[in-house]
Amino acid sequence: MDPVLELRGITKRFPGVLANDHIDLALGQGEILALLGENGAGKSTLMNVLYGLYKQDEGEITVRGKPLHTTGPNDSIAAGIGMVHQHFMLIPVLTVTENVMLGQESLRGGVFLDRRAAANRIREISKAYGLEVDPDAYIKDLPVGVQQRVEIIKLLYRNADILIFDEPTAVLTPQEADELAKVMRSLVAGGKSIIFITHKLREVREVADRVVVLRLGKVVGGANPKTASEAELASMMVGRQVLLTVDKAEAKPGEPVLIVDGLRVLDDREGLVVDGVSFDVRAGEILGLAGVQGNGQTELVEALTGLRGPQAGHVTIVGQETTRANPRTVTELGVAHVPEDRQRDGLVLSYPVADNMVLNTYYLPPFARGVVTQQAEVDKVAAERVKQFDVRTPGIATSAGSLSGGNQQKVIIARELSRPIKLLIAVQPTRGLDVGSIEYIHSRIVEKRDQGCAVLLVSTELDEIMGLSDRIAVMYHGRINGVVNAADVTKEQLGLLMAGVHPDQALAGPAAAA
Repeated sequence: MDPVLELRGITKRFPGVLANDHIDLALGQGEILALLGENGAGKSTLMNVLYGLYKQDEGEITVRGKPLHTTGPNDSIAAGIGMVHQHFMLIPVLTVTENVMLGQESLRGGVFLDRRAAANRIREISKAYGLEVDPDAYIKDLPVGVQQRVEIIKLLYRNADILIFDEPTAVLTPQEADELAKVMRSLVAGGKSIIFITHKLREVREVADRVVVLRLGKVVGGANPKTASEAELASMMVGRQVLLTVDKAEAKPGEPVLIVDGLRVLDDREGLVVDGVSFDVRAGEILGLAGVQGNGQTELVEALTGLRGPQAGHVTIVGQETTRANPRTVTELGVAHVPEDRQRDGLVLSYPVADNMVLNTYYLPPFARGVVTQQAEVDKVAAERVKQFDVRTPGIATSAGSLSGGNQQKVIIARELSRPIKLLIAVQPTRGLDVGSIEYIHSRIVEKRDQGCAVLLVSTELDEIMGLSDRIAVMYHGRINGVVNAADVTKEQLGLLMAGVHPDQALAGPAAAA
């Protein structure tokens, strides 16, 4: 295929880090190119150079044979390049329409913003590509999954010819990811070309025409995804064999650690999004909470962790009423929380890695003596956790906001799992992580279970839910639509439950309700 895009000798340095080391890359006309690599391998940095967010230190970029000289994203957009970012480039206080049209405003009479025309165009795109979004909703009120759809709509709204998807399915359900795959194939059929960054090897094999692998900022090889196995692709990424299935013994559940009874929770618009939910999680078991994004999981977890006050119902943790407890009280009962939105709720991005490693215990010995921080102890523990959890950072003094998304997630996982806990509430714990890191995090979650910890796992990844969980509860429209034994249910049956099918119909066959 004729190359529509070529990168030659691209090099990008940051203080203490060589992010891209003389990278050569070509994208053919009508091709889907998958870019694979570990967290911190330089994939997002390379794409940010292409999109004009960074300026390369060395090398050149050509688009359709013409040199691309960028002073910012506008130059890349003018050259027909569009990018869906891993971390959303959205303004929370603006509406969906205002975010999508920003920089390419529709005008009425050449003077006034024509929001109606832009909103109608958004509705057309939403309908055409199955990305249903309310054009009048404010970004700050939308769950993560819907915000991702807005980013995709922004790209389609601008009719870009070279499309960069940086982890676009990280917040999508399997069904939504399948729909996106169809969208991508239809786009290339229409002459567009796509660079697709993902950690999900199944998606690579189903969607990509070609694979290029980065490791430590260099291109280390390529593969044909139609002939290479997932195991082969995984070993190319991390440089070793990777276990792609969860290895765990049968659970030995004990007494309930978390009891939820008739919980009702309102969202920010005062709508009822958790409607009379009841369940329990026992010591020594993993309860997976499955469901399509936006069915009340976010608000439920916020109520359990003290981030949102419920309207009614009761929450009990290790025998203590915590229905309206604050987050510190919940934490001090031995609860670890891996939040859905790592940047908003999991980290202080301007703080160094060291301080983020102790955000939940910074005021306790040995990290504090009275009101005085013992920085030496903080640094010592942070360095140990960085090494243990393989956080790729120039140093513990580096700001958390400068790390790749996957390494930010590792900081949170390291902090939450490195202390004695009785209950782990993990929401999308492996979002944005490479296969090697996923393998490690899964093993640590199972290890906590085997030590007697109760685990509530909230994930839209059905493979993760089915691989880790002992029991699975499915949420639909704010209610529990069924609880099943993980060993007795199929992915298809879970999909029916997630779509709201009554359990008697969804579980007809070999699966039995728990």
